[in-house]
Amino acid sequence: MKPAPLPPPNADALDASQRLIAHIRAEIDAHGWLSFADYMALALYSPGLGYYSGGATKFGEAGDFVTAPELSPLFGACVAETIAPVLFALGDADVLEFGAGTGQLAAQILAELERWERLPRRYYIVDLSAELAARQRATLTALVPHLVERVQWLTALPKDFVGCIVGNEVLDAIPCNLVYRDAAGALFERGVVWREGLVYEDRLLAPGPLLELATALDLPRDYLTEVQPQMRGFIHSVAQSLSRGAALFIDYGFPANEYYHPQRNAGTLMAHYRHHSLTDPFWHPGLTDLTCHVDFSAVYAAADAAGLQLEGYTSQAQYLLDTSAAARLEQLQPAQYLAAASALNKLTSPAEMGELFKAIAFSRNLALPALLPGFSRADDSWRL
Repeated sequence: MKPAPLPPPNADALDASQRLIAHIRAEIDAHGWLSFADYMALALYSPGLGYYSGGATKFGEAGDFVTAPELSPLFGACVAETIAPVLFALGDADVLEFGAGTGQLAAQILAELERWERLPRRYYIVDLSAELAARQRATLTALVPHLVERVQWLTALPKDFVGCIVGNEVLDAIPCNLVYRDAAGALFERGVVWREGLVYEDRLLAPGPLLELATALDLPRDYLTEVQPQMRGFIHSVAQSLSRGAALFIDYGFPANEYYHPQRNAGTLMAHYRHHSLTDPFWHPGLTDLTCHVDFSAVYAAADAAGLQLEGYTSQAQYLLDTSAAARLEQLQPAQYLAAASALNKLTSPAEMGELFKAIAFSRNLALPALLPGFSRADDSWRL
């Protein structure tokens, strides 16, 4: 049986994608070859045309994928439970969220922190997309209008930040390089060229940081995978910004020994279009999301090298159960219970998001009387 055809883009969307392709082709013509990381950055973040910087609907049933905050407000309430003791320990402190999507998570966190009487002084959102920032403001205005004045949008990390940093499905969207080890053991970088269309082309890895990272992985032969030097740089920037407080990241991925398992020889790079998962990263650039799974061992190594303290690492299922998601479910009215229970099952089930997604937290200059909620009963740090 043939798979169902993908929904075609409308004329305006197709025109925007064609303009982005022309822009990418011009970059290829200027350089002869683009690393996949450079291609991914152009496809996702080119001003006005990239997937995250253009106007296409990305989240929810009308978009390309559904994130945890879109599934249930229980998710944001659980994240707020982790944040609350950090704000209490620091006193006058802030919250900063990366890539806030539609603003649902921000609204859920603020509403729950208000219930706990632990509202931050400011809730910062770092997002490079003006279009998404407008959607976030509309969501917050609709759901927590009396708290919108606390929210401030930034395009860069602040200096000497004191508070809690949050990133849900942020690390997977950081551009990745593709590395291939051939049957003879040589290491290549897989990039992008134009041959009557966008196609892959491999080049022998030249001496430099990427070759050092790829060599250290000791990959099996005939093996393709992703390496994220830019993710390491991002974690370093977070560490430089965080003067006192904690950072929490939730994303899908594995520790290194699972990420680079011999059977995962085609990598984890995926494209997402209208709730379809594709392996073709050149399908309508600008209309299709590109992601790779996260190497959480690399996240930990980058944070540790930057002087951050690991607070915990666990599956999303364990994280949500540790932050009393089940107890919150029991408190709901019958009319809300069934939908919430279905959403929580998707968030925690090993067959859905429960085991593939992980939560990891770090801190700097933070003294807490107990482990952070989310990591107090189950900690898989030994897997890193």
